[in-house]
Amino acid sequence: MNAAADKKALRRELRLKRSEMPAKLRLSLSERIADRLISSEMYKNCDTVLCFVSTDIEVDTLKIINTALSDGKRVAVPRCIIWTHDMEFGVIGSVSELVHGFHDILEPPFGCELTDGGENSICVVPGLAFDERGYRLGFGGGYYDRFLSDFRGVSCGVCFDSYLVKLLPCEDCDIPVDKLITEERIIDL
Repeated sequence: MNAAADKKALRRELRLKRSEMPAKLRLSLSERIADRLISSEMYKNCDTVLCFVSTDIEVDTLKIINTALSDGKRVAVPRCIIWTHDMEFGVIGSVSELVHGFHDILEPPFGCELTDGGENSICVVPGLAFDERGYRLGFGGGYYDRFLSDFRGVSCGVCFDSYLVKLLPCEDCDIPVDKLITEERIIDL
């Protein structure tokens, strides 16, 4: 098998496993991940937070987004451009501004200010799983790999500790994150 086929099979398996996680457990672990991120020096020292808006099988990011907004940080969330497979981040002032977009995921409205975050930013990156090198198994669109290839801030993968594995299949186009944050630890890569 090749890396792409291995990733596809693993993606199916992990989506099912994630969907079976009790909501109460997911939210409890997510809160611990958010607290660990928010108390970190990288968060305290950044001025911009780029953060995905979670779905019901991902680490819940609502606390991260709301805390960053209340801390006076510039907050931007992604929007997928499906015809180019690129992603852009739109600045928001409240989660109430979000609209349903691609795959019914909440995203910034069209016409909002866009940002790449700049050097003094963190990008909170989703993944079905991460490995100890910082590589991620995403949802298969390659949006984050394309974005992170030019990102100048600190990329932070958020992951439940039980979804941190020794080694994931990867391809030349995969971009590892700079840090991993679980409910148990922060790993500098």
